[in-house]
Amino acid sequence: MKLPFKSVALIGKYKAPDIAEPLLCLAEFLSAQNLHVVVDSLTATYLGQHPYTVLPLDQVGKVVDVAIVLGGDGTLLNIARSLSSDKVPLIGVNQGRLGFLTDLTLENIQVSLLAMLNGDFIPEHRMLLTTRVMRDDVEVFHSLAFNEVVVHRGNISSVIEFEVRIDGEHLYHQRADGLIVSTPTGSTAYALSAGGAILHPSLDVIQLVPICPHTLSSRSLVVSGHAVLEILMKTPRNVRVRFDSHTHFDLLFNDKIIITRHPQSACILHPQDHSYYHTLREKMLWNQSL
Repeated sequence: MKLPFKSVALIGKYKAPDIAEPLLCLAEFLSAQNLHVVVDSLTATYLGQHPYTVLPLDQVGKVVDVAIVLGGDGTLLNIARSLSSDKVPLIGVNQGRLGFLTDLTLENIQVSLLAMLNGDFIPEHRMLLTTRVMRDDVEVFHSLAFNEVVVHRGNISSVIEFEVRIDGEHLYHQRADGLIVSTPTGSTAYALSAGGAILHPSLDVIQLVPICPHTLSSRSLVVSGHAVLEILMKTPRNVRVRFDSHTHFDLLFNDKIIITRHPQSACILHPQDHSYYHTLREKMLWNQSL
């Protein structure tokens, strides 16, 4: 992480024209702090005429010190995957619904950002998962995931079958609607809805959560973040693997999905008063009296 920050990327939620006004206001504020402002090319399509540098997203991470993302958690997840290889820290501004990751708001953004750009922040490193799909010992697809990798049935009504191995050892043969392989970040997303545990983001672990398993004794399992997970498909067709609801790949019988921790983590910057437990209380409505 390069300090002090000298250049900053502004990235807005995709296909959200209403992002233009707050983003231009933020760009003007950042320029007034003598920061070089870069806008990714997709975001720039909503801004009209402006004086800021425009670059494709795959080039943004090579020229900026920090990226500010306006949108919801989904937007931040997508940008984190894209910029992780360049080790660009992210600041999230919430314009979505939940905001587990994007904890700044437009109401407090200038005061909070000024402090953070001067180095007054809490850095938090979040795990990413890398996945390879092997077919006849040949890699046919690969992707990153921030929240989860999900194997699930496609347009069939019956359960799917698969085998799970951890570090080469057989764990179980499962019949279920699917399987969620979740990072600690993803533990408050789909995995939570399927009955998984809430995991603190600092934990170096991976969680496996069966979706509607045929065997009622099947429960979520937490393993080391350094484990190698293998999922071997036993259903011939209509099965899909999905990554953060962002990308997907259709699977065939005997396809092998290999999931490991990605070498790079995503770095999210929070204001000094950030508290993960406060976020849980607010977002899970635990602060409401009975």
